[in-house]
Amino acid sequence: MNRNDLRRVDLNLLVIFETLMFEKNLTRAAEKLFLGQPAVSAALARLRDLFDDPLLVRNGRGFEPTARALAILKELQPAMDTISGAVSRAREFNPATNRDTFRIGLSDDAEFGLFPALLKQIREEAPEVVIVVRRVHFLLMSAMLASGEISVGVSYTTELPANAKRRKLREMKVKVLRGDDRPGALTLDEYCSRPHALVSFSGDLCGNIDNDLARLDRSRRVVLAVPQFSGLRSIIAGTEMLATVPDFAAAALIEGTRLRADDPPFELVNSDLSMVWSGVTDNDPAERWLRSKIIEFMGEPGA
Repeated sequence: MNRNDLRRVDLNLLVIFETLMFEKNLTRAAEKLFLGQPAVSAALARLRDLFDDPLLVRNGRGFEPTARALAILKELQPAMDTISGAVSRAREFNPATNRDTFRIGLSDDAEFGLFPALLKQIREEAPEVVIVVRRVHFLLMSAMLASGEISVGVSYTTELPANAKRRKLREMKVKVLRGDDRPGALTLDEYCSRPHALVSFSGDLCGNIDNDLARLDRSRRVVLAVPQFSGLRSIIAGTEMLATVPDFAAAALIEGTRLRADDPPFELVNSDLSMVWSGVTDNDPAERWLRSKIIEFMGEPGA
């Protein structure tokens, strides 16, 4: 196919193709693209004709890409990234008048403890933009960046897509949240003997804190796991229960309450809160502005 032949290829079809390859589901692809399912079905029929391949074949209740579809996706993605980047760099960005939709992935602690101040500033500088927040953690971040569901994410991170970039925002220090009125700091024995609540996205009953305790040949007694930080405020109040949380989440949780946030009675191995983003949007003026705001309001205080 030469450059002239490209005129008969609808770029929208290629965007739909990419989304279908990631979602493997017509309904979810339609929702993500803000299209009706009949429109996506019609686009899939045109794509099958264009590439002379079924592309998606039914496998049980779902669909799976054909080998040919996966090969096309591998060749197509870098080209689409290049086009997207070129178009983005060509436009100007004025936060006061811009009406973009930003899709941000946030871990629950970052959303609860750091996002409100960031959102307030964004609303002041760019009142017409739309913010869509998606819940992420280190297991979801890579796939959501690769699929374009988010353009930037803030969380503890591990593996990332090859074209992703990462910047450390702050060291994740922790505090022990408590709602009792006992005077004095916690001892290690008291910390280990009292009941604990933790925030667990997956419902697990252990985390990095337990690894740190295990190095001291100690353990804690977890009696409750909740899916988000906001619930801890009422759960901990007036009880013997403890919760070990990031310092920025603790600051938000104790504000306007009688809760306290103590230093832990043992040494911990701190992790990092990082911002990660797709290399495709690295030079996009709007995304660069958004990342600068994230650094300013989610980064280390005074940095």
